[in-house]
Amino acid sequence: MTSVTPSAQQHFFRDSSASTVVAGFIAMLTGYTSSLVLMFQAGQAAGLSGGQISSWIWALSIGMAICSIGLSLRFRTPVVIAWSTPGAALLISSLPGVPYGEAIGAFIFASALIAVCGLTGSFERLMRKVPASLAAALLAGVLFNIGSEIFRAVEVQPLLVLGMFFSYLLAKRLVPRYAVLSALVVGCALSAVLGLLDFRQLSLEIAVPVWTTPSLSFAAMFSIGIPLFVIAMASQNMPGLAVLRAEGYQAPASPLISVTGIASVLLAPFGSHGIHLAAITMAICSGPEAHPDPARRYTAAVWCGVFYGIAGIFGATLAALFASFPSALVLSIAALALLGSIGSGLTQAMQMPREREAALITFMVTASGLTLFGIGSALWGLVAGVLTLLIVSAPKRSS
Repeated sequence: MTSVTPSAQQHFFRDSSASTVVAGFIAMLTGYTSSLVLMFQAGQAAGLSGGQISSWIWALSIGMAICSIGLSLRFRTPVVIAWSTPGAALLISSLPGVPYGEAIGAFIFASALIAVCGLTGSFERLMRKVPASLAAALLAGVLFNIGSEIFRAVEVQPLLVLGMFFSYLLAKRLVPRYAVLSALVVGCALSAVLGLLDFRQLSLEIAVPVWTTPSLSFAAMFSIGIPLFVIAMASQNMPGLAVLRAEGYQAPASPLISVTGIASVLLAPFGSHGIHLAAITMAICSGPEAHPDPARRYTAAVWCGVFYGIAGIFGATLAALFASFPSALVLSIAALALLGSIGSGLTQAMQMPREREAALITFMVTASGLTLFGIGSALWGLVAGVLTLLIVSAPKRSS
C-alpha cells in the first residue's frame, strides 16, 4: 500500500464531501453511543454531582474536538481522538472510595506519563518494529466485533437492520461513494416509520465546566494512574496507530501521543480521565468508505472533531439524544462503515506468506475480546503475533 503524503495544495472545504461529513458524524455517533454510559456509571458510583459528570463529558469532548481538528489539519491525516473507554470501565470499580481530587491527580499522573512517552519518541521507536502485516491484522481484529454486530442486531430489529443492509448493497452497486449515507438515511426513515425514535426527553442544556483542584496520592496513582496509563497505551494508542499505518498513513507517532497527553493533563481538573488515539472511529474516518481518495480522508476526522465540539457544548443532553436512536441503527451503521477497513486489513495481513500465520493469530486473539490482568485483547493479540513470528519464522541455525 502506498504511503499518503500531505500536499500543500489541499484545502479543507474543497477536499470535504458528503461522504466525509457522514463518516465524521458516524464516527462521533459510534464513539458516544458505545461508551458514554460508562462515564455516567463511574460518576454515579463515585457519588459525583450531575454538574461534575457533565463537566467530565465536556472536558473529554472539547479535548477530542481540538486535538482531532488540529492534528488532522496539521498532518493532513485522518487522526481521530477518543476518550479511554477501557479506562472509563476501570473507573467504575476503582473510583468509588477515592476522593475526587486525588482521582484527578491520578488522571494527571497517567497523562503526564503518556506525554513523556511521546516527547521522548520511545513509543514511535517501538511501533517501527511492528511488522505491517501484524499491524493490519490487529486493525482487522479490533474492528471485527463491531462489524459483526450488524448480524446480531438482525435478531432485535430485523426490518430495520435488513433494510439498512440491502440499501447499502444497492447503493454500493449504483453510487458506492454514498453507500453508508444511503444506509443511514434509510435507517432513520425506517426508525421513524416503526416508531423507534423518541425525542420526548430531549432538551438543550449547555454544559458548564467545573474545576476540581487536584491532589497527589500514592494510593490513587498506583490504583488508578498506572492502570490508566497501561490501558491507554496498550488498548488505544497502539491499535490507533496501527489503524493509520494499515491504511497507509505515515504521520509521526510522537507528536500525536505527546499532544493528546498534554491536552489530557490540562483538561484533567475538569474531569477528563484521558484522551488518546482512537481505533474504531479512526478506522471509520480513514477507510475507503470515508472517501475514495486517501489524501482527502483527513476531512472526515476534522468533521468528527467539529461534531465532538458541538456535542461537548451540549454535554448535559447527550444521553437523552443518543437514547432517542435505536441501538440497532447505531450498531448497524458503524458496522457498515467499517466493512472496507476490515477487508483491507485482512487483505494486507495475509499478503506475506512468511508472516501469514503470525498475522492470523494476531487477528484471532484480538478479535476474541480477551482481557488479562486488566489489559484488553489488542495488546495480547500483538504479543501473540510477535511470539508466533519469532518462533515459527526465525531463521534456523545450521548444524
